[in-house]
Amino acid sequence: MSKNIALITGVTGQDGSYLSEFLLAKGYEVHGIIRRSSVDYRERIAHLEGTPNFHLHYADMGDSMSLVKLVGKVQPTEIYNLAAQSHVQVSFDAPEFTADVDAVGVLRILEAVRTNHLEKACKIYQASTSELYGKVEEVPQNENTPFHPYSPYAVAKLYGFWIIKEYREAYNMFCCSGILFNHESERRGETFVTRKITLAAARIAQGKQDCLYLGNLDSLRDWGYAKDYVECMWLILQHETPEDFVIATGVQHTVREFASLAFHYAGIELRWEGQGIDEKGIVASVSNPSLSHLIGKTVVAVSEAFYRPTDVVNLWGDPTKAKNKLGWNPQTTSFEQLVQIMVNHDMQKVAADHVASVMRTNLAEYLEKGIVK
Repeated sequence: MSKNIALITGVTGQDGSYLSEFLLAKGYEVHGIIRRSSVDYRERIAHLEGTPNFHLHYADMGDSMSLVKLVGKVQPTEIYNLAAQSHVQVSFDAPEFTADVDAVGVLRILEAVRTNHLEKACKIYQASTSELYGKVEEVPQNENTPFHPYSPYAVAKLYGFWIIKEYREAYNMFCCSGILFNHESERRGETFVTRKITLAAARIAQGKQDCLYLGNLDSLRDWGYAKDYVECMWLILQHETPEDFVIATGVQHTVREFASLAFHYAGIELRWEGQGIDEKGIVASVSNPSLSHLIGKTVVAVSEAFYRPTDVVNLWGDPTKAKNKLGWNPQTTSFEQLVQIMVNHDMQKVAADHVASVMRTNLAEYLEKGIVK
């Protein structure tokens, strides 16, 4: 029996780390692509380094030759293209870079497979996005809902979606897109709104931050747990035919709801006052007497700085096809459980960061006074 060999782009990201763990548990030989950099971004996969079947390689989504050489060397049976400039707001600031990685990068992967004559031997998964629906034309969104991308990121991803479909039909390649709705976790980058909220709730509860500033509190999202979503990625490539699937929970919530729940798990109950740019989250009650000084204080406020030039306000996925055809359960982790997992992690992180900071300060003082050398 031939060995399953997976090549993962974007292996250092949230999804890449969970997918690596998932595939290793299934006996795969896993190869990940990392970019050479003076800064090490491998904290999410550091625990996997040294694992016998886990290997890292230097290559770049902007360098066709590096991808061709690596695909030829690894001879993967499955490629998971998770690499992307995936921050919507950043795509407005760096649209050309976003296009090069998120659009043309997909083409480079496909051509690397063809150049190595692996069209029949290698299956390809493309991480697509619910942002394709953008200025949504129906709710909830499914595989047949028209696309209306509403950011440079979404437009770049739309090219990736269609070039996958084109190569599937033109060259009979097994390549598919998973249209992922928002998927979060304790490994989410700190600039993304969900992680920004859970970290702020933890910091405010521990006296390390005064207020959290957000954009549109009415934005609706379908939030799932990234650890659950990587299973669906794998199931898509195990399906008998190459097809595209929506990966979502089928449940949506506002940014306001996410914030309320995050603060709840941090021991703080909020009440909301005002509307639009003037809306505020005020502490109504606390579960711990040590937090009583927060009662009546504004801990969430709206800032126009976090509004996007064009904002997607209503994303809600219909995972029926994935449930029926793949047997995937989109409700393995509930919205409430997801938020609790993230807040619990960040409460521990903030506490640990404080201890480390105190130790560094004390050490500096000891060195200055000559107490230690």
